[in-house]
Amino acid sequence: MASAAGITIQAYPDIAEALNRCVDATGLLFTEAELSPQFFDLRTGVAGELFQKFTNYRLPIAIVLADHEAYGQRFSELAREHRGHNLIRFFYSLETAQAWLARF
Repeated sequence: MASAAGITIQAYPDIAEALNRCVDATGLLFTEAELSPQFFDLRTGVAGELFQKFTNYRLPIAIVLADHEAYGQRFSELAREHRGHNLIRFFYSLETAQAWLARF
């Protein structure tokens, strides 16, 4: 999990720091607690920047959220669109997210 590596995403600078810490990793798992409200507000661009940076470096991201719809329709649509994405996926359970990341 991201917090075990000391990683949280609060703002743009945290994305570069997360990348630096994950260069030798096979992926990164985020829970809701490790992501700021700015991440869930798609107008800020924090989620898009995180996704783009990790995709560029081909590092998978698993995001565990109990309720994808809790952050509004647009965010829920984003989560649904990423159900089949090769590198970025949303999950309802920690176990399922860990199993997906273990494939890398």
